[in-house]
Amino acid sequence: MLHKLATRQLAHWIIGVVMLLVFAGQAIAAQANDPLAEKQTYLKQIHIHEAWDVVKGNSNITIAIVDTGVDLNHPDLKKNLVPGVNLVNPKLPPQDDNGHGTNVAGIVAAETNNDKGISGILWNARVMPIKALESDGSGGEAKLGEGIRYAVDHGAKIVVLSLGLNKYSTYLSDIVRYAEEKDVLLVAAAGNEGNSVKYPAAYPTVLAVGGVTADGIVHERSNTGPEIDLVAPWDVFTTALGGSYEYKDGTSMAAPQVAAVAALAWSKYPNMKAYEIRQLLRQTADDVMTTGWDQETGYGLLRADRALTEMPLLDIYEPNNRKDQAKALSISKMISASFSGGSDQDWFYLDAPYDGTVNLTFNLQDGQSVAVQHTDVKGTFTGVTAVPGQPVALKVSKGRSYLQFHLTDRNQKNEIPYKLTTSFDIYRDAFEDNDRQYKAYVLPSRSQTIKGTFHQMNDQDWFEFPVEQSGMLTFHLSTDTARIDPVLYVQKQGEKGITVDEGGDGVTEVLVLPEVFPGKYYIRVSNVKEYAFPVTGEYTLKIEYDAKQIDPNEPNNRSYQATAISLDTEYIGLIDKVDDIDWFQFQLNEESYAQVGLTGIPRGVNMYAFLYDRSMKPIASSNSTSAIQLNERLPAGTYYLKLTASAPFDRDVYQIIVSAKPLIGGYADVAGHWALNSILEMGSKQIVNGYDDYTFRPDLPITRAEATAIISRAFKLNKQKNINYTDVAANHWAYADIAKAAQSGIIDGYPDQSFAPDQPVSRMEMTAMIARSMNISGKKRGAVPFTDVDDDYWGVGILKQMKAEGWIAGYADGSFKPDQQASRAEFVTMLAKIMP
Repeated sequence: MLHKLATRQLAHWIIGVVMLLVFAGQAIAAQANDPLAEKQTYLKQIHIHEAWDVVKGNSNITIAIVDTGVDLNHPDLKKNLVPGVNLVNPKLPPQDDNGHGTNVAGIVAAETNNDKGISGILWNARVMPIKALESDGSGGEAKLGEGIRYAVDHGAKIVVLSLGLNKYSTYLSDIVRYAEEKDVLLVAAAGNEGNSVKYPAAYPTVLAVGGVTADGIVHERSNTGPEIDLVAPWDVFTTALGGSYEYKDGTSMAAPQVAAVAALAWSKYPNMKAYEIRQLLRQTADDVMTTGWDQETGYGLLRADRALTEMPLLDIYEPNNRKDQAKALSISKMISASFSGGSDQDWFYLDAPYDGTVNLTFNLQDGQSVAVQHTDVKGTFTGVTAVPGQPVALKVSKGRSYLQFHLTDRNQKNEIPYKLTTSFDIYRDAFEDNDRQYKAYVLPSRSQTIKGTFHQMNDQDWFEFPVEQSGMLTFHLSTDTARIDPVLYVQKQGEKGITVDEGGDGVTEVLVLPEVFPGKYYIRVSNVKEYAFPVTGEYTLKIEYDAKQIDPNEPNNRSYQATAISLDTEYIGLIDKVDDIDWFQFQLNEESYAQVGLTGIPRGVNMYAFLYDRSMKPIASSNSTSAIQLNERLPAGTYYLKLTASAPFDRDVYQIIVSAKPLIGGYADVAGHWALNSILEMGSKQIVNGYDDYTFRPDLPITRAEATAIISRAFKLNKQKNINYTDVAANHWAYADIAKAAQSGIIDGYPDQSFAPDQPVSRMEMTAMIARSMNISGKKRGAVPFTDVDDDYWGVGILKQMKAEGWIAGYADGSFKPDQQASRAEFVTMLAKIMP
């Protein structure tokens, strides 16, 4: 940790000295004499002129441009070209017959300072044109892969890929991996559809580039997502066919800017590996939207000057040794960082776009392994050990998860660099297993919208829709990603089916059946045949069934006619007359947290729900035009629900479901839990409490603020001192408890004057806090009581005394896992043990 922080401080010091020298000498950024350079405003945006003060070109490496070819006779290009290849027609040279490749080449290496045309980012270079696209700019993965392979095998160090596909392929993935193994940097355009990042930019080791406007705003057509690394200017002025010049735009024009700056960096740091160049460009990018990485701009806007003047850092994410310092981590990328030693912790957070699985693969030296602690958005905690090269799969819910990494060897004194590759597998949808017609998932006979996924190879989803009355059926099949080209197939049992595939990638398909008759209708949703691999994305199937509905619960217009409903079972109904009222009743056998959910309310209708007890005493009520939710703590007994509506409806049905969780000590989630007795004991003494939804969440990691508040109540602390922690305001819910605990010497803040109230407490910190509450300071003598703690560990004395006096115990394997996050249940259990 100290080494990495010192490195960052040294880097900033050096930058400051350089800037002072520049201003002292009144240095002027390097300029070129190319007459059309004034039209190249993007060069100022990436600060290339300041970069030229350090490095102007790089003739020591070859940059391959896999594209439509290059104008081989362009006067501003030919001096910087080396022999290439035409993969479309191998008998011909790689002459550009489209213009796109020539546009790209000019950005990288138009001859600079030659008193003609424009300025290339590289004044001198070796550019290898590889024609892999047809004259209309089209091409497939076969030629693209062949072009990358040719570049790697013929000495290219950087490959520019201003093209893309929506389809993942193992063929292209293997070639990208081959390039990484050969230490070749691939730089690719993200794409210009305002959708998902295209391949090959979406592969984890490819530097994916989006585009920003002259104002530094992400262009609305620039593709975004977890694979984005950097952004660069969208609009350029560059070389064109026939020795001319033109304005162009897109991420195709942004990617070569990044590739060219990478070449400048490699000129200054010739011994760097490709992954280190990637990390350097990430380190030196300008934050555009948020600090650190985000899926709109990646690490920020390309800065050529900073890439050549800032000291490369081994770990660009420091400081991140606490949860409140956690850095953003993509779910689909390779990064590199380091542990400064065994005591260093690296905290990251990731935002999962869907429920699913995040896979982590570490690459470390010296056979080291990594302890991984994961807390997802629902508070579910997972602790695993990651062995180098072996993926660790972590289940995640949609939203933000936190990850804490540290070496399993806590005694390691050396700095240990590591690479981390992440990938994401989307959830298996609720309708599986339905990949065959005979396994079709039976849908209710009503209008509805469902979401599904293609989570496995060649996934397709079959549904059965029972038409009970004649009417009309309309289907809309849409997707949230261009990586899905949706195909819809509908067939009435025994009749010929209809296939709808009118649009392309990401385009909604629509089918209207104006007249349907009673019977079974089968629906198949699939990705286009060529897209066989799993996809991170969802499809939405909207079914509109316009038929006269029948209420299966009638007559239930009076309370004595109330329909008896079972818990956790969905019921449907409708209000078909102005004066219609629907009554339901349900039974609770014990005190419970009851939840009544009413959905499917037709558009333009306001529904009302009333909850009564057995004596018809009102308990709760609500109304809505979309959905109603009643949540109540109820004793055992019989209850009634009354439903009404502002207007009748008979073309749609509402859905109602009642669920109930038995309450034990006022909590709905502690039944059968190993810490039940301790939770109930501490709850009865009002030392601990739960959440507003009647949960205790026993397995949720406990935070410093929560632990402090519990100790304050348990030991009835009353004296408090003035505290000035930067992250604990006077109106913080735990302010008084923190002040009291600080006065008693039970807790303290960090050297940076923060307290980190939301930081999870480790098992060692938990033990230390409770020990201080008992005035136990620890002892040095005696054997170390646990296998994963030694005499150099900071809390060993407290562990020895607490173990000797019988207050703590470890795990069955003899370990204590001191750095593992402590749960609310563990904290309460330890506290209950010491309380009289």
